Amino acid sequence: MTQAHPLQWPQARPRKAAAHRKRAKFGKDGPRGWKQELTVADARHRLQRELDMIGARYPVVSSNVELRLDGAPRSGQREPDDPGVCVYFDLNGKPMAMPCDTYDRVADNIAAIAAHMEATRKIERHGVASVSEMFAGFEALPAPGQANSQQWWVVLGLDRHAASVADVKTAYRRLAAERHPDKPGGSQQAMAELNVAKDQGLEAARS
Repeated sequence: MTQAHPLQWPQARPRKAAAHRKRAKFGKDGPRGWKQELTVADARHRLQRELDMIGARYPVVSSNVELRLDGAPRSGQREPDDPGVCVYFDLNGKPMAMPCDTYDRVADNIAAIAAHMEATRKIERHGVASVSEMFAGFEALPAPGQANSQQWWVVLGLDRHAASVADVKTAYRRLAAERHPDKPGGSQQAMAELNVAKDQGLEAARS
């Protein structure tokens, strides 16, 4: 699952005012049965499970969580002022966007999207509509950095028919050193595109 920063919110979806956001009841069991708040990593794990269950491809989690050089969330950072999240993914060849800014923490907004997906899957068992039909309202433009999502080999500068997992990883590391926003000439957009290309290239090389 690729992370993208900063948040890219779907234009057709209205934003919730900060004063109307609330504290979520999501959580995990801690020591002695105490309930603990979810971390972003916990929420991403829940989301990845749901994305896998519906057969989603090329997921991108767009938020204001700052990223490390490798594209993973930077640890120890404070909660961003805007905790909104939008998950972009491909479902049966169609781009989808599922945003949420109901809650005041990024982790809880990610968990809310995962919970929505889980509820949708459970409805499907009644046979009234398929997951694709129920997700039709979330069809959207491609995710940030995915304008060339079918051309990962172009982004990485590789031969699509001969690239190995090692080739993809080597190309990614080389280009990440140039495209990271902390580097001269780098940007969040370029890094997001590179992260998507890496994920797609690894998937193709392993198949």
